[in-house]
Amino acid sequence: MRKRLTDSRRLVVKVGSALVTNNGTGLALAAMAEWARQIAALLADGRQVVLVSSGAIAAGMQRLGWQQRPHAVHELQAAAAVGQMSLAQTYETRFAEFGLKTAQILLTHADLADRTRYLNARSTLLTLLELGVVPIINENDTVVTDEIKFGDNDTLAALVANLVEADALVILTDQKGLYSADPRQDPTATLIGEGLADDPRYETMAGGAGTGISKGGMITKIRAAQRAARSGTDTVIASGHEPDVLLRLQQGEKLGTLLVATASPLAARKQWLADHLQLAGSVYLDAGASHALRSGKSLLPVGVTQVSGEFVRGAVVACRTADEQEIARGLINYSSAETRRIAGHASQEIATLLGYQDETELIHRDNMVLLQRP
Repeated sequence: MRKRLTDSRRLVVKVGSALVTNNGTGLALAAMAEWARQIAALLADGRQVVLVSSGAIAAGMQRLGWQQRPHAVHELQAAAAVGQMSLAQTYETRFAEFGLKTAQILLTHADLADRTRYLNARSTLLTLLELGVVPIINENDTVVTDEIKFGDNDTLAALVANLVEADALVILTDQKGLYSADPRQDPTATLIGEGLADDPRYETMAGGAGTGISKGGMITKIRAAQRAARSGTDTVIASGHEPDVLLRLQQGEKLGTLLVATASPLAARKQWLADHLQLAGSVYLDAGASHALRSGKSLLPVGVTQVSGEFVRGAVVACRTADEQEIARGLINYSSAETRRIAGHASQEIATLLGYQDETELIHRDNMVLLQRP
């Protein structure tokens, strides 16, 4: 199972508030520098890394002199606004020491639930990774209330892993991993080294939030692993205090708890498309496009003869033959109005017809599930 980690090329690394802020006493500058060094080494090895970092609220609390996490939403938002400044600046400085550029991205769960914003976020993140930039993601606590009240960055990290189709999600915490019971209360508790992410026993083993600084706890990490597994991403829960933890994990060392996904990324993603999304409209294909899709290729605008329905970018639409048979469905890269304008035209004409070009395909094959084969 550990070899799956050594073969991982795209990683999402999540670090929690307790680690980032020394349990609320201030930003852990030495630890942040170490994470930057390890991530720089991973990039030099040809891997891609997205960093999901908690800590804005905790850092803001420290700068404002607050000892306990407040309950009032406006105070939490104020703390996040103050803390995000120092958090982003510190990461930028630390990564710059290794010649790396960073990008700050503030997301909410709603951004990833909305199909248009989902595709926009995905395109941006994949572009940044191709450019060798390290995206640093946090939840946008300053403007969102529900996420402060109910959200956690473990869940956000899992959503980001699904978004970029990561091979592995590494959740760094102040615990060594998942234990069979709470080790603070049961001295006989043993560390779970490896298992399947969908094993129902793990939820009963996990406890609640460990500190007054962190928002989640082991239970949110187990659920994040389950969520990530649905898109084929393996998850490791390990201690952020371990020296060179990221590099040692990539070398196959048995650190923390590895929870393995049972589905491949493509199979899980296409199952999600096939079974769980409502169709917003249809595009009708000529014979050449129908054959191309059945051969496993993406849908290009030149093969579309007609558009039915009104939909936005990122909606799930049906791909139909002239006799109304649905042969595929997928996430479309252009709205219905835009699709009508570029239908029947070559991809190189998109920019001329629309004044811009987001993607060369109407529906990329990775965002499509084939329903009929020849």
